[in-house]
Parts: sequence; structure tokens; C-alpha cells
Amino acid sequence: MYALIVPASTPFVLLATVMALSWWEDHILPTPPTEPAEAPAGPPFPPAAPAQLSELLNADAALTRKVAGR
Repeated sequence: MYALIVPASTPFVLLATVMALSWWEDHILPTPPTEPAEAPAGPPFPPAAPAQLSELLNADAALTRKVAGR
């Protein structure tokens, strides 16, 4: 009979252990001081300049003429 109690009670013992550790973490352990985070001075890197529209159109037109000329 005792051989059945240990396997049947194992999940409850584990659950109680996890709940006790959670309570201990919330109530016993000291909390870190809450200091306001410093705001970043600026963006980490400047944004890249977008490609010029005329450059994109020229490349597309050249490809179209090349394919049409086949």
C-alpha cells in the first residue's frame, strides 16, 4: 500500500515545492532598487539615405529594353 502512495503523491509534492519557491522569491528575497532608466541620447545609428527614384527607373528601363530587344 505504501508503494502506491509515493508515486501518487509525487506531482503534488513537486507542485508544493514550486509554489513555496515562488512565494519565497516574492516575499523573502530583496527586490532590486527601481531607478528610472536613462533615455538614450539618440538613435544608435543614423538612417541610411533612400535610393533615388530616377536610379531605380533607369535600371528598370534598361532591363526592359534588353528583354524586349531579344
